[in-house]
Amino acid sequence: MLSINRSIMIKMDNVDYGWKDKNGEIHYEVDGTFADNFIFQSPDEVLNNKVGICWEQVELERKLIKKLKVSFNTYFIVHYDNDKCPTHTFLIYNTNNKYYWFEHSWELFRGIHEYNEENDALKDIKEKFINYELNNEYNPENLYVYKYDKPNYGIGCLDFYKHCEKGQKINIE
Repeated sequence: MLSINRSIMIKMDNVDYGWKDKNGEIHYEVDGTFADNFIFQSPDEVLNNKVGICWEQVELERKLIKKLKVSFNTYFIVHYDNDKCPTHTFLIYNTNNKYYWFEHSWELFRGIHEYNEENDALKDIKEKFINYELNNEYNPENLYVYKYDKPNYGIGCLDFYKHCEKGQKINIE
């Protein structure tokens, strides 16, 4: 199974971190124009354009891992802080009584990480998000994790947030 997952990682290595705007232009950094101009690409568009942010890369992971017929969940972590709302999406799958965080878009942690329990993975990812994305400067009351289902493609930034917020709120202890 792990060799199959590595083949998925190799396929995803053709995808760079970035996003496509309403005009079809590709951007390699999330900037001040992102919230108003982002359009959510389908997995096929991500492969074709060779670019996607974590939200889109997780959908590509969903498509590829679904073919393995293993159970998995997708998660959205967000820290609401006025105009800044850093987020990350990720996928955790289960096979052979182990849980695996499949991470491609967050380059610092790219790879397949093994855990004994799904909650162990969630705690680890939450800690990494706090340490590396928020630089330990956060309000615990503003940090949320949601388990979410497949979103519609072609939606904008705010619609993606709303979609994830309709998912199951996860308390990580």
